[in-house]
Amino acid sequence: MHQLTGLDTSFLNLETASTFGHVSGLAVFDPSTASVPPSLEDIKRLITDRIHLLPPYRRRLVEVPFGLDHPYWLEDPDFDLEFHVRHIGLPPPGDDRQLAAQVARIVARPLDRSRPLWELYFIEGLQGGCVAQLTKIHHCAIDGVSGAELLTTLLDLAPDPRKVDPPRRPWRPEPEPTELEMWLRGVWAVAGTPRKAARLVRESMRHLPALSRSLGFGALPGEALLDRAIGRRPAPMLSEASTPAPRTPFNGKITPHRRFAFGSLSLDEVKEIKKQRGVTVNDVVLALCAGALRRHLEESRELPREPLIAMVPVSVRTEEQKGAMGNQVSSMTASLHTHVADPLERLARIHESMRIAKEQHKALPATLLQDFAQFAPPAVAARAARVVARAAAGSWMDVPFNVVISNVPGPQFPLYGVGARLKAHYPVSAIADGVGLNITVQSYDGSLDFGVIACREMVPDAWELIDQLRGALDELKQATKEATALG
Repeated sequence: MHQLTGLDTSFLNLETASTFGHVSGLAVFDPSTASVPPSLEDIKRLITDRIHLLPPYRRRLVEVPFGLDHPYWLEDPDFDLEFHVRHIGLPPPGDDRQLAAQVARIVARPLDRSRPLWELYFIEGLQGGCVAQLTKIHHCAIDGVSGAELLTTLLDLAPDPRKVDPPRRPWRPEPEPTELEMWLRGVWAVAGTPRKAARLVRESMRHLPALSRSLGFGALPGEALLDRAIGRRPAPMLSEASTPAPRTPFNGKITPHRRFAFGSLSLDEVKEIKKQRGVTVNDVVLALCAGALRRHLEESRELPREPLIAMVPVSVRTEEQKGAMGNQVSSMTASLHTHVADPLERLARIHESMRIAKEQHKALPATLLQDFAQFAPPAVAARAARVVARAAAGSWMDVPFNVVISNVPGPQFPLYGVGARLKAHYPVSAIADGVGLNITVQSYDGSLDFGVIACREMVPDAWELIDQLRGALDELKQATKEATALG
């Protein structure tokens, strides 16, 4: 058996009746490139041939009694592919809004923890003869990068599927451990807790100010004194994201119901703005989201005077960890400068905010936040996570950020699934109490594919945000063109 890390387990701990820990991806295919239109049986056959390259697909959870230690992955002796791969069709006309509404309903249902934590829906009836696949998998098994690797494992570089060598050793399920065996594992883990705690405290004290800022709590009182006491150079200028985020309609207690919308923007146009303004692609993506959110809140007369704060996930996966499943991720917070009306000034300020956020992030060891998650017993961590989420949702404490914005790099060449060309891959991420809006983008073959997921009661129409993202790109393009013309 393979044990989950503390960070992996945290995505299980966050689940409630309204917060779900799975993430999804909506892949839209053009079947005109296939010799025969893809079918459900083709999908199942493909997964069967490559399942030895998809470790999470045959593993299910085994809990440690009383939450004494993190759960384990077991090679499921009762694995049943038929349970996980499902077939649905849209009624005519099968437009984007119907597809998004169906996705919103599917992702608003929790995964069955007694089985491997994934589902795949083969969806027919889309306009233009397209087909789609919605893959739903728990965040405890993958992060954005490992999820993209799973996607490419199932896809090919040409319409003809590549031949995949069978596994060197036949797959064998594992015998399920007894309650006593799992309890003994948990007791052994508890015995090592004081040693882990001492090591974590020592490491944390060395990086306490940077850790405080990374978690959104700002600078510590007496930080200069602490710098001198431990012989560390003073920290760089604090980011505006170190201050509490303002309250918005997105920051409250969420319901189990979701809204989802999707759309694509030109990566070339974003790269041109990046080149002209001397910023990064991610800076432009954040600026597009900032422009869309500013307009959205202005129209409802709910734009705060203080700038919105975004949490930006960051991969800390090393080259050696490439291909490994699980989570190797940290995060940064950065100001979106939504109080700034001029789009170019807003972009420049976002670039500076991200520069400072990256400096603060580099001041921390890549594994420190993961070590914190590793230390806490799951039963305690689960309760603590839910208390903090309820406190943020109920206005008992400041929210550290308003929105999650994630940018996942993807391949810049066409991919094919069972002969059908992949047109776009739209991420469908997760939301939680206190932060009811998530905007995730994945680049693919010259496009930025956006997925907007929100609590249904907080965002009446998620498609408005897609339209406002397009408007924000047009605004930045025009402003960049005018600035270039002026020299």
